[in-house]
Amino acid sequence: MACPFMKTKDGLEMQFGVNHIGHFLLTNLLLDLIKKAAPSRIVNVSSLAHVFSGPLDFADIAKREKYYNAEEAYTQSKFCNILFSKELASRLSGTGVTTYSLHPGAIDTELGRHWRSKQRLIREPIYFIYSLFTKTPYEGAQTNIYCAVEESLDKETGKYYSDCAEKAPSKPSLDEGAATKLWELSEKLVGL
Repeated sequence: MACPFMKTKDGLEMQFGVNHIGHFLLTNLLLDLIKKAAPSRIVNVSSLAHVFSGPLDFADIAKREKYYNAEEAYTQSKFCNILFSKELASRLSGTGVTTYSLHPGAIDTELGRHWRSKQRLIREPIYFIYSLFTKTPYEGAQTNIYCAVEESLDKETGKYYSDCAEKAPSKPSLDEGAATKLWELSEKLVGL
């Protein structure tokens, strides 16, 4: 989250590579087995931070050679999780495989270590106050578990959840055209 500019071994911007492309590739490599195991579910962990995402620059999102802002790269990678889940739901229609994306909540982990390290004198007090309202890892896992096993979600797919309830994601994350375009770019990047 909000890490300094780094690249994956494959030359992708780190947050896009780790938060989206890795999940995209793993899911697609396992997809035949997941379909055979139907009914089955695919759960993608996004973040409420996706609401701060600007439009995706499909020509530069994978490498970010034009411009890099750590927070923007994070929010866009989490936005990609929702687009991926929605497109996956569409592509898996009728297979017995359902997909979900979710915000686990603000959890007391080291995820924000890079964000806190910048402008430390300003951000440390803010982070201290913020940490008073965070969830424990156990509490943060509940929406993940809910999406994985809640029987009432058997017929739901492609939706976004937070605090064990369906929530409306940002309006841009409902853009089917952007979801398809991201899918096609992701296929090219991983060679599928």
